[in-house]
Amino acid sequence: MGRFKPFTLNIKGSLLTFERPAVMGIVNVTPDSFFEGSRTPDADSITRRIESMVEDDVDIIDIGAYSSRPGAVDISPEEELDRLGRGIEIVRHIAPAIPVSIDTFRSSVAREAIEMGADIVNDISGGDLDPDMFETIGSLHVPYIVMHMRGNPSTMQSMTDYGDRGVTATVLDDLGDKINRLALAGVCDIIADPGFGFAKTLEQNYELMNNLEVFDKLECPILVGISRKSMLTRLLDISSSQALAATTALNSFALDRGASILRVHDVKEAVQAVKIYSALNQGRYQ
Repeated sequence: MGRFKPFTLNIKGSLLTFERPAVMGIVNVTPDSFFEGSRTPDADSITRRIESMVEDDVDIIDIGAYSSRPGAVDISPEEELDRLGRGIEIVRHIAPAIPVSIDTFRSSVAREAIEMGADIVNDISGGDLDPDMFETIGSLHVPYIVMHMRGNPSTMQSMTDYGDRGVTATVLDDLGDKINRLALAGVCDIIADPGFGFAKTLEQNYELMNNLEVFDKLECPILVGISRKSMLTRLLDISSSQALAATTALNSFALDRGASILRVHDVKEAVQAVKIYSALNQGRYQ
């Protein structure tokens, strides 16, 4: 069993303390994200989704404008920023106090999105797709989510050979190396994401989840993003639209293994899972 450790994030000079695992709600300002129910391509749908998340007690809102599913259409930095800007503006109007994360692997987009009002950068490539990302984050003094992935969304599933060391040890070492590099670049608030579904086979995803507590060695909050992903739908032979119950079950397991942040499409159910886990572990934290 893992143990949740309270953590803090410096959000533009204000120290935000998390005494229980946080729920990060996904807002996909895209027409082609893998889960159709999460797509919010216009202002009205963005508004409805954010209002619902706020009502369900979301802790962090993560806005993505570039779909990372295999086969997704490539878009320019300008279009990505236009979409992100629309999402950031609406979040700031509805929920000015909730931290906003932006999901991008481009350092130029990250910089401009922070200037637009975002607070956190969530990079699926962990800096691999833009060599300027770590230096940019260091200069911006914002929290950074470093995720493990190999290749890019189009090539990642051909890069699942982790050799004799196996997926857990390799991912742990890769994230550890990047955390050291980030610290040297002046990044103080780092969140690690093992990258479920990114350059991992079905079996490797479950090995990582079963070994999640070893990532405590990184000494930083651990984000788990498994919401409605293929590691659930392929195992159970269901569609992403049918995967809410499975997502909640696996999120509960992740909490038991020490997850700090759950990144989800369905905020209400994740918040309920956190409350139940907290009630079961009142001796550790409220």
